[in-house]
Amino acid sequence: MSEMDEIRASRGRLTAAAFADRRRLERALHDGVQQDLIAISVRLQLLRALVVDDRVAALELLDELEREARGALDRARTLAAEIYPSLLDLRGLPDALREAARAVGVRALIDAPGLGRLSPELESAVYFGWCAALGGAGAGAPTAIVLRERDGTLEVEFVGGAFDATRARDLLEAVGGRATVEETSGGRRVAATIPLAQGASAR
Repeated sequence: MSEMDEIRASRGRLTAAAFADRRRLERALHDGVQQDLIAISVRLQLLRALVVDDRVAALELLDELEREARGALDRARTLAAEIYPSLLDLRGLPDALREAARAVGVRALIDAPGLGRLSPELESAVYFGWCAALGGAGAGAPTAIVLRERDGTLEVEFVGGAFDATRARDLLEAVGGRATVEETSGGRRVAATIPLAQGASAR
């Protein structure tokens, strides 16, 4: 396959993945957040009737509604973080990468000493590539990510596990990186070098 064919294939996979993500998020909004709000709305109508006739039952229902509202808020926050994590803007890549691993129950090393802020496009590519590599977690998840700024480039490595590297590689290459995938004794390694002038530095 020629380099141009590989680029077309990569763009096609990214486009298909973006559409799949949109469908998944729409289902999450419809089946999750929307249903939460409908249930709360119905119970608020019940509460209106109880306020007049049964104060004790009304107070119990208020407690239940408070718990349901907190649960709905937690689910909405989780969904918002999948769309774009506020932590990435607020505190940068290392903290956002740690939180992504923690959220799926993976103990992973985030090795990024002295890493400065990068462009939103580059930070997003690395973050969502990491999330794609984490996938459904489990034994195949990566165990480390290494980030180094060196000679005008960002060097990125995802290491460990038998994770699916395709989307991570596509995302890193979409911001100008050159990526390779290798099989190692410990699982899999994705390595990419991204010119900062093409995708990074400065906010």
